Amino acid sequence: MPGPGAVPGEGPGVPAPELLARARLLVAPGLSASLVRELERIAGRGAKQLGAGGAADGPLLTADGPLLCVGAVLPDALRNERLLWFHSVNAGTDPLLAAGPWPAGALLTRTVGRMGERIAQYVLGWVLAECQAVPEYVAQHARAEWRRLPTELVAGQTALVYGTGRIGGAVAGLLRSCGVRTMGVGRTARTGAAPAGFDRVIGAEADPDAEAEELAGARWVVAALPLTGATEGFFGAGRFAAMRGATFVNVGRGATVDPVALEGALRGGGVRRAVLDVLPEEPAAPGAPVWRLPRTVITSHSAGITADEDVAQDFAACWEAVAAGRRPELAVDTGRGY
Repeated sequence: MPGPGAVPGEGPGVPAPELLARARLLVAPGLSASLVRELERIAGRGAKQLGAGGAADGPLLTADGPLLCVGAVLPDALRNERLLWFHSVNAGTDPLLAAGPWPAGALLTRTVGRMGERIAQYVLGWVLAECQAVPEYVAQHARAEWRRLPTELVAGQTALVYGTGRIGGAVAGLLRSCGVRTMGVGRTARTGAAPAGFDRVIGAEADPDAEAEELAGARWVVAALPLTGATEGFFGAGRFAAMRGATFVNVGRGATVDPVALEGALRGGGVRRAVLDVLPEEPAAPGAPVWRLPRTVITSHSAGITADEDVAQDFAACWEAVAAGRRPELAVDTGRGY
């Protein structure tokens, strides 16, 4: 059922135009002044900044009318029926949904921008560096050692990409342009042609035997999954045991990986190398065990940093859709978590 003020027939959480016209624009304190000005221009109204830590002030709580908020965190005081729409400055919305019940009928949209392109370049960079033995040559340089090392071509090898949405598709597309065979893995099987960038897509739930076969033949396994109840600990002992020397690259969410299982696979050789842009707990403390994983590089959640222009561009696209009574492409299904 659409929530209060939603446009009938347009899906839950699409605000009615008359409510959008009256909504107060709230912005997180960490947003740059130039971004706030752009958000004000798009929305056609001035913005009020939330307090430090995202807290809402007293006058804001007692005022009437619907609220439109842009930021990374939704204060508990705003998790009520007054929230019309929250636009996240991040692509991942799992922290927002995990922090408490989502207000019924409130639209949640997210920022993707050029993140897929950035993350795709990140993955390709590590793939090419590995094939050209860059990590080994860096270590040799530190030892003032002259020794030729074998290299390999990427073309003809297989990358198994978990997550077939915007980010996974961008990763697959860039790898495919280099001659890599790109296999996608979604939660469920898809009918019809494979999404752009993929040679083929299989469903983890529908065809576990095919998934195990692809894991065994993959040179790279790229995790680009959102964090939901179904994906927490998704990469566990079973999937790592199916790998036969693949390099594991995680650009999705840290909690989709069982760190104990990953360590076992690294030490046992099933996983050749790990590149982890995300961790279950961030930032990792200096003494955290993850820093001692063999043949592993951690890159501090930097593969797809969101720029101000990404936020403004995606907020504008969402605003145009909502103003026309349409559900934005970047709307989040709050039940599924993505």
